[in-house]
Parts: sequence; C-alpha cells; structure tokens
Amino acid sequence: MRTRPLKVALLGCGVVGSEVARIMTTHADDLAARIGAPVELAGVAVRRPSKVRAGIPQELITTDATALVKRGDIDVVVEVIGGIEPARTLITTAFEHGASVVSANKALLAEDGQNLYAAAEQHGQDLYYEAAVAGAIPLIRPLRESLAGDKVNRVLGIVNGTTNFILDKMDTSGAGYSEALDEATALGYAEADPTADVEGFDAAAKAAILAGIAFHTRVRLDDVYREGMTEVTAADFASAKRMGCTIKLLAICERAADGGSVTARVHPAMIPLSHPLASVRGAYNAVFVEADAAGQLMFYGPGAGGSPTASAVLGDLVAVCRNRLNDATGPGESAYTQLPVSPMGDVVTRYHISLDVADKPGVLAQVATVFAEHGVSIDTVRQQGKDGEASLVVVTHRAPDAALSGTVEALRKLDTVRGVASIMRVEGE
Repeated sequence: MRTRPLKVALLGCGVVGSEVARIMTTHADDLAARIGAPVELAGVAVRRPSKVRAGIPQELITTDATALVKRGDIDVVVEVIGGIEPARTLITTAFEHGASVVSANKALLAEDGQNLYAAAEQHGQDLYYEAAVAGAIPLIRPLRESLAGDKVNRVLGIVNGTTNFILDKMDTSGAGYSEALDEATALGYAEADPTADVEGFDAAAKAAILAGIAFHTRVRLDDVYREGMTEVTAADFASAKRMGCTIKLLAICERAADGGSVTARVHPAMIPLSHPLASVRGAYNAVFVEADAAGQLMFYGPGAGGSPTASAVLGDLVAVCRNRLNDATGPGESAYTQLPVSPMGDVVTRYHISLDVADKPGVLAQVATVFAEHGVSIDTVRQQGKDGEASLVVVTHRAPDAALSGTVEALRKLDTVRGVASIMRVEGE
C-alpha cells in the first residue's frame, strides 16, 4: 500500500458533508485498504466557520473555497454545497488545478453537465456524481458501466422522497395534500420551502441526468416536461383506487419506438397496484429500468438524507481515488447518439379525466364526440348524477399527449361541461 495519503477537499459541511467527514474519519482504515492508500481530509470549506463541527479539527475549516481547490496538492474535491454558483466555478477550478471531483449537485449537472464533462476531460480528471440522483441507491454506475453494453429503452422512477411520502400518506390515510405536507415538514422530510420538491423541479433535474446517461445523448433541465403534484386531491386517489391504481410523482425517460428521439418528463400519474413502483412507501425512492438484453431491473432504497447520500459520495470517492492511483480516469460523457428530445405533445400516453357536467340527456354523446374529433379513443366511462349535476370520469386509450390536451381544451368549451375537475395520466400498463 502507498503510504502517502490522497488528499481530499470538502466543499460544504451540512447534513451530507458532515456525514462524509465522519465516515472518512471513522472508517479511515477500511477506506485505505479498499483504495490502496490512505485518504486524508485536507480542508473543509464552509460559510460559517464559528459553528462547532464535531470530529473536524478547526484548523481544517476555511471560508475560502477557491483557495482550497487551488492548492495544487488536492487529489479529490468533494462538492456538496449545491446550487449553480459558486459550485460550477469551484468545480472547474478544481479540474484546472489537477483535482478530480465527486459531486452531489443534481441542479448543476442537469443544467451544465456538458461543460463540466468537457472541463474534466480537458484536464484529465474524473467527474463522479452517484449521489446526485437517488441517494444511496446505486444507479448512475450501473447505467454508465454495468449496462454500457446494453440498450436502455426506458427509465421510470420515484426519485423524490418528499413527494412520495406526501402521496403515500394521502393514499393510506385519506389525508389532503396540505395535511400530508404538514406532516412531512414536521418529520423533516420536507423543507420549509418545499417548492423544489412538490413542483417537480428536483425530480426534473434527476430525470435530465438519467436520460442523458441512459440514452447516450445530451438532455438538459429545460428539455424535461414538468408538472408538480400540488393539485392532486383525495378524490383523485379515490378514482385511482376504483381503477386498481395508486398515484406517484414519476420521472419517465423513454426512447422512441423508432429509436430516433427521446423524451423526459416528470408528472403525477396513476399506476396499477400490480406495478413494482406502486409498493414504494414513505420517503423511499425506486427506479425501474427496461433494457433490451437485461430486461426489467428495479433499484430501491433511501433516496435522500445525510447518511444515505454520504454513502454514495464515499463510493465515488473510493472509485476516483483508485483511478488516481492507477493514473487512469473513469467513464466520461457518452453523448454519441445526439438524439433530439421530443416535446411532451409527441408522448403517447393515457388520460384519466374527471368532468363536472350537467345531468341531462345527450351530455355523454357530446363528450364522446369531442374525443372522436381529436382522434382519442375512450376506454371506460363512469357517470354519477344527482340534483342536476353529474360527475363524468373518462379513461382513454393511448394517444399522443397533444391530442389529449386538445381534447381537454375542447371539453372546457362545452356548455354542458361545468368544469374539468381533474386530469391525470395513466402509466405502467
């Protein structure tokens, strides 16, 4: 074993960063044995240096992250501060000064992964980011390495624990959205401002990363269609149960049947209770991968939190350190297919539509005519009326999303339709 330690700079020492530092200290001997050389925490960049950080010597603490990554003796920079800047500049500066990077920064990778890859390649360094998508769940490395010889056609997953906790609570207890969100916040699953989670921004960034790796093409955050789950109601869950379904916020990345394009989207969807993702409870994550040769694979586990995310960071750290000892680098960007990303309107899917209509003869015929005019075939219809008002629930066959959206807009214009109470896509069948 080499005796000179590999030096690690840690950018950020919050929930994840503090766990990374703790594991590096408590598991130092094991990490050294697995890597083939000891690893040494050489500096920790923070915003509040006066805060007490157990187990981290005060002399390692600095507020000058730029000076830390420019030192020249740093082998690996671990970036867990998040956000776009200063993280982007710090990472590229690390590459320029001879350090490889391990990051958990999904937002930055989804927005500017192409340039980060290019900078890493230019300077002969590694860029690893297993922790950016699904916490402790090994997902990036299987897609980049284990399935490198296969053709991945679809990635379907629950990649945000906060939203899964909320939807699961609504499903199992009958709670409304606000009540379930309050409980998620009280338990620490939701941030004080949960917008990034409940509006799907977090899941969309992860979908961009997954689609890019799975389909060997460049997918940016702006390419991902996104809907949040704040409009999901107890009535939606009741309808889902009548169909033998539940509701999940899904990230869905697909290759077109002809192989000529890809799509990436995030939105709530009804899925059959028989689908493996339907049984994913609480704040857990799960990702379903479909490939030509491997068939169907499912990756499941805790998708967030200090310890799970730190586990993924340390796994990357070991891999990068091994590469460094062998004077090698791991896989870089694979975007050789250069496939276009199709708009949401091209996606073929099913709809569950709940309408408030007048309870009188001919309404169903009018509604059915609108569907026919837009080329959308109806699968099932359920109607319940009382005192001149009626609820009409229509489930469609598969059709282009643009046709389904056009159908809904036309339905809104009918005099007999008082309102469109709910629109939900149906997936997993």
